[in-house]
Amino acid sequence: MTNLEVSAENEDAGPGGYAAARLLLLHEKERSGPPRRTALARLTDDWLAALFAAAAPPRGTALVAVGGYGRSELSPRSDLDLLLLHDGTADKAAIAALADRIWYPVWDLGLALDHSVRTPAEARTTAADDLKVHLGLLDARPLAGDAGLVAALRTTVLADWRNQAPKRLPELDALCRERAERAGELQFLLEPDLKEARGGLRDAQALRAVAASWLADAPREGLDRARRRLLDTRDALHLATGRATDRLALQEQDAVAAELGLLDADTLLREVYEAARTISYATDVTWREVNRVLKARSARPRLRSLLGRSGGGRSGGKPPIERTPLAEGVVEMDGEVVLARTAKPERDPVLPLRAAAAAAQSGLPLSPHAVRHLAATAKPLPVPWPAEAREELVTLLGAGEATVPVWEALEAEGIVTRLLPDWERVRCRPQRNPVHTWTVDRHLVETAVRAASLTRRVGRPDLLLVAALLHDIGKGWPGDHSVAGETIARDLAARVGFDRTDTAVVATAVRHHLLLVETATRRDLDDPATVQAVATAVGTLGTLELLHALTEADALATGPAAWSSWRASLVADLVKRVAGVLAGEPLPDPEAAAPSAEQERLAIEALRTGEPVLALHARDEHAADPDPDASAPEPVGVELVIALPDQPGVLPAVAGVLALHRLTVRAADLRAVDLPTGLGTGSVLVLDWRVAAEYGSLPEAARLRADLVRALDGSLDIPARLAEREAAYPRRRGLTAPPPRVTVAAADSRLATVIEVRAQDAPGLLHRIGRALEGAAVRVRSAHVSTLGANAVDTLYVTRPDGSLLLPEEAVDLARTLETALG
Repeated sequence: MTNLEVSAENEDAGPGGYAAARLLLLHEKERSGPPRRTALARLTDDWLAALFAAAAPPRGTALVAVGGYGRSELSPRSDLDLLLLHDGTADKAAIAALADRIWYPVWDLGLALDHSVRTPAEARTTAADDLKVHLGLLDARPLAGDAGLVAALRTTVLADWRNQAPKRLPELDALCRERAERAGELQFLLEPDLKEARGGLRDAQALRAVAASWLADAPREGLDRARRRLLDTRDALHLATGRATDRLALQEQDAVAAELGLLDADTLLREVYEAARTISYATDVTWREVNRVLKARSARPRLRSLLGRSGGGRSGGKPPIERTPLAEGVVEMDGEVVLARTAKPERDPVLPLRAAAAAAQSGLPLSPHAVRHLAATAKPLPVPWPAEAREELVTLLGAGEATVPVWEALEAEGIVTRLLPDWERVRCRPQRNPVHTWTVDRHLVETAVRAASLTRRVGRPDLLLVAALLHDIGKGWPGDHSVAGETIARDLAARVGFDRTDTAVVATAVRHHLLLVETATRRDLDDPATVQAVATAVGTLGTLELLHALTEADALATGPAAWSSWRASLVADLVKRVAGVLAGEPLPDPEAAAPSAEQERLAIEALRTGEPVLALHARDEHAADPDPDASAPEPVGVELVIALPDQPGVLPAVAGVLALHRLTVRAADLRAVDLPTGLGTGSVLVLDWRVAAEYGSLPEAARLRADLVRALDGSLDIPARLAEREAAYPRRRGLTAPPPRVTVAAADSRLATVIEVRAQDAPGLLHRIGRALEGAAVRVRSAHVSTLGANAVDTLYVTRPDGSLLLPEEAVDLARTLETALG
């Protein structure tokens, strides 16, 4: 017995003694995890038992711990779940007084208390009406008083649970699903709720309840360890925050990692995700088994009735279970994919992939027993893989949504890492960019799922699917993940059995999987250098075709903010231009391009009136879908064309007015048009903008024009108006945006110097950039705006006032000026 336990035993039942002993225990570094939770529960048991005894309880009463406390799993800030049980013979006033003598000291210490006072019959009735109460009573543990009364209640409650399993387990399944829908999947959340999210502590408790029903049992491999990791993390979270919270907020993760002795917050999240994945997989397998058993039970009475009427069948015999062949060594049985009786995994190295492909293609779950048997006995694949193994992998990846649960089953038993060793580095790896929905490994699988629906667009679907699976494989290594990924993808493609030419295509796709979308959204597509650079990197039309599909699949698998009709149209435009170059077509000279009829009309009107004129209309284009059967075009944004006499301050004025009207700028092209006049020629500035309304309808063109006139003559104070709006929406506490970064991009453009601005997205960002550029006395040729989540990347093509490129030192000075202005 430790000194702490001795001191706790010698303390009186008062709250002060318990509080001091509790504080010592929670700060005892030598004891953490399960030992500390058990010790805290034992300390609390002794204190509550002393309170119960000091209250002179009537006969036939008992104090019972239920729920998490009943399991002796007390975290530093856990609730105390208590039941005061009595047999109904004592006076009600005496029972109420006894309850007060116990509850009030708990409240005096500021401990959260979930309490009830019931007879066994009342407890049983309440449990029948309230599933959560029934679940809590399954873990009932006597603390003090009549132990026989508690034992009888436990026996009755467990018997009720088992007898009512056909009704209660579907209720529990529905409750778990509703909670998962509300709280999300723990293994993919940046700020997960350790208790409520799917794969969390509530699901682990549900698995215990299913096991108590004797109807089904969860896979036990790693389950206790996973549950212990989540409990340890919750303990550390309580100690780090001093609060009873289950949400692992971003600002708490470093402190929690330090409390657990882990390297950093990423290591913490990865361990939490691993635990959640184990519990989620066990949950899927267990509920599938529960539903199978319940379905079989409901079918038996009907079957017996049919057999009785027909007089057939063996007396008391069971109907034979059908086994439907799916592939060599693989059959369907009872709604699952299992191994055939003749299968020999120790002699058939392709069997794991063949079984997985058959399951995915059939839309059936892969039996966990079959996967475990394959993991333990299957012969390793030779390197390079035989053609059959490569084909089965491609078949598995091409199954679409059905690929995901099969892949998860392979991962649960370590088969994926055995097939693709580099997978271990991305497994459960968090992505802290909020645009991403998934961890790195799940994002790769989801990209393959999306790519499966695009295989009709490419000549080599197999290369598309494998490139999709490997495109972010370099995120497990330091440095640029595309560069690292190219090397890894080359090795893995050769391992899988692709020849040298196909391996080079996969490696190129991985190296340049971001090239199309980044170029299309951040570069001037009218600049010949832009298109030529992409053509040089891609090399062939076949690779371009594959990259186009991979770009879309990658973006769709990232999250809703990563793909849109606008992005799709820009990428499609770029692909069309690059395809022309690869086919030998000459690039048009942007300097020789004449203004459009609308631009020329507006320019003439502006020159005639000496004032701004504008046109605002929606643009409808196909979203990068060459399919002739595609649905009707959808709007990809709004085109705003403005013409006005050339004068200083145009870019910040227009950008500021658009921000005030809540229009998001996607791209802006600026060009000077010289028109003949009675006195020679006049210069008019024509601005072609692509914008989108943040929400609501578009503003009227007349209002935009009126505000633009006021902004140009100085009567509209745009910075003040934007500052007022920003002040009306206070920022979330705890979020600190990184400082802006401005660089000179190596774009090899003959037309302009390219400046790239990376900053926190905010209303009026382009207005602030425009003001800084005006102060630096440079001319903006075009601007291209890309926003992902809270991050904006604005690319500016700038020249000197005479149209020449900036010298290198001038470009660097301009970048520093912009950084200072935005900071």
